[in-house]
Formats: sequence, C-alpha cells, structure tokens
Amino acid sequence: MNKSGKPVQKKRVHKKRLALLLPGKDEELIIAATIRSAIAAGQKREDIFVVDDGSTDKTRKEALKELPKKNVLSVVGGGKAKAVMQGIDHFKIEERYTWVHVADADSVFGPDYFRIYRKNLHAKKYAVALGFVQSLRGNWISHYRAVTYTYSQHIFRRFQSYLGMISVFPGPITCFKTSILKDLEFDGNSLTEDFDITLQVHRKKLGKIKFIPEAINYTQDPQTLRDFIKQNQRWQRGFFQGFLKYRVGTKLQALDIGLVYQITEIVFYLLQMFVLIPFVLIQTGNWQLLPAIFVADFLVVAVLAVFSAVAAKRLTALLCLPYFFFLRTVELGVFIQAFFEVVILRKYRNEIRGWDVAGRRYALDENALKDVAQ
Repeated sequence: MNKSGKPVQKKRVHKKRLALLLPGKDEELIIAATIRSAIAAGQKREDIFVVDDGSTDKTRKEALKELPKKNVLSVVGGGKAKAVMQGIDHFKIEERYTWVHVADADSVFGPDYFRIYRKNLHAKKYAVALGFVQSLRGNWISHYRAVTYTYSQHIFRRFQSYLGMISVFPGPITCFKTSILKDLEFDGNSLTEDFDITLQVHRKKLGKIKFIPEAINYTQDPQTLRDFIKQNQRWQRGFFQGFLKYRVGTKLQALDIGLVYQITEIVFYLLQMFVLIPFVLIQTGNWQLLPAIFVADFLVVAVLAVFSAVAAKRLTALLCLPYFFFLRTVELGVFIQAFFEVVILRKYRNEIRGWDVAGRRYALDENALKDVAQ
C-alpha cells in the first residue's frame, strides 16, 4: 500500500528472450571464431557473455576483440560448473533473460542457429531445449564422430524426445529456461556436468524438453587416439557416476527405462559377441558362420554410415568405414573399464571435472568457417 492507501503495483521487468553464456579456459585458438559464428547465426553481440576461468593464454584478449569489456568476466580457475554459476550471477542472467544457452567455447554455430532457436522457445511448457551437435570437418576421428553423432540424434534422440526420455543435455547445444536455474546444482561433483544436470531436470520434474534438430552446432573432436580415449573415459566414468548418484533404474520415470534399456543393449551386444557367438562356433564347429556374422554387422554399419553421410551432406564421413569397428571396440572397452572402476572398485564416484581441452583445440581458418556456413 502507498501513502494514499492504494495497492502498490510491482513494476513489470521486461526480459530479453535469450542469452548466450560461453565458459572456457585456455580457448584462445577458438573463442573469437565461436563468438563471430554466434553473431552470424543471429545472436546479438550484447547478449553474448564469456567467463574466462583462469586461462593462462590469451583467451580474455581474444574475447575482448569481439565483445565489450562488460560482457567478459575473468575468474580464478574453479572448473566449468563454477564458471557457469559465476557467469549467471555476475551478468544477472536470471533477471535479464527468459532463456540462457550455455555452450562450449569451441562451438561453431550453424547458419540461423539462434534464429531457429528463438522460433522454438515460445511454448511455456518447455524447461530445456536442445539443438543438434555435429562434428567439425577434421581428421579420421571426426569422420567417425560425424557418423555416430548423425544417426544417434536423427534416430535415437528423436525417439527419446517423443517418449520424454532424453538422456543427456550435450554441452554445446543446451538452452535452459532461467526460471529453473534456482533448482539446478551446476556444481554437482561430476566428471560430466551435462549428464548430472540432465538427471536433475528429470528427477525434479522441472519441465519438458524440446529437441530442435534444425539448430546445428559444430564442435571440435580429439586429434589423436590417446585424446579420444581420454575423452571417452571421462564421459563413461561420469555416466556411471550419475547412474549411481541418482539411483537410475530404481524409479519409474521414462528416463530410467531409457537408460536401463541403453545399458541392457550394450551388455547384450557384448555377451553376443564375446560369449554367445564363440560358444555356438565351438559347439557346432561351423566356423563359416564367423565371416557371415561380420559381413552382416558391416552391412548394418554401412547403411547407417550412408544415411549419416547423406543427412549431414558430408560424404567424407564414409571414410570411417575401414576403421569404424576399431573405434567402436575402443569405446566398448572404455565402457567396460569405467564400469569396473566406478561400480566395482568405487573409484571416481565424487570426482569433479576440471577443464578437458588439451589435445582437442585447433585454430579454424576462414575456409573452415565458410564450410560450416554452407
């Protein structure tokens, strides 16, 4: 009530629709290209914010070439999760915006990425929105990732989206409604904060998830087999961390059904390849079955690879076919390793992720950026 006895009406604060938050450490090779690609994709310069988490290189200097000083925050190194929280607080994201897109600093946004996003952020029922992550054109590992990223999202993520069981919010492509930020713990003692946040949204029933496959974000991949293995180790260890922490499989949520099915499928494949098939071959003595099995498996992979190459408009992805099974076997080996480390040996259960960029970053030339824009 005011002095005249009339009720005081609260001043309505107008919020902008979408902010882009880029946390990073030692990203001088890519941060400027990321910012430029965001602007080209429809994000206004004044709505892009960078958190430089104790970089030892020229990350801040490169960011300031593209953004005003007020949009770049430098903090003492504390990891990605803490950098995100500090950025949200410092830039007053919750007060100023309806949605915030948290992206990796090596993101290269496809044409009209943010224009497409805005068209899909009107429905009030959604709390999280996801774009489509794609591999940047690069070396042999990028060819493999282009295939696996494409078919897994076009097929499995669409299926998960329809059933309300999307199992992970990938770092480069996730957008949160700011009204749910207060309910999320970004500093969740996890090697994979994106998977931890995903589980929180499902467990707390914070809202529906929107999948926007037309919004494509390109990300850099490891450049060596060693770094490929290291990245997969972090992903799989973080997966089992979250699996145990949130007791996946003990609830009746759609997410539990989806993740249990995912685990069951992998276990069945391993049993089939390393137990059932050898047993049948030994018992029957019909070793001619072995090449037939491998040919059938190869044909399935070839069909998926062709589908992915056509869908991604990237025929070079087919170059991964000669070594596809090798990298898939490496990933399965890491999966088994992580299971024994986290579930059996009880290691890494409270491990917190730092920054994992060593061996993955490389500078992009103008031709690479033009290639993405086409």
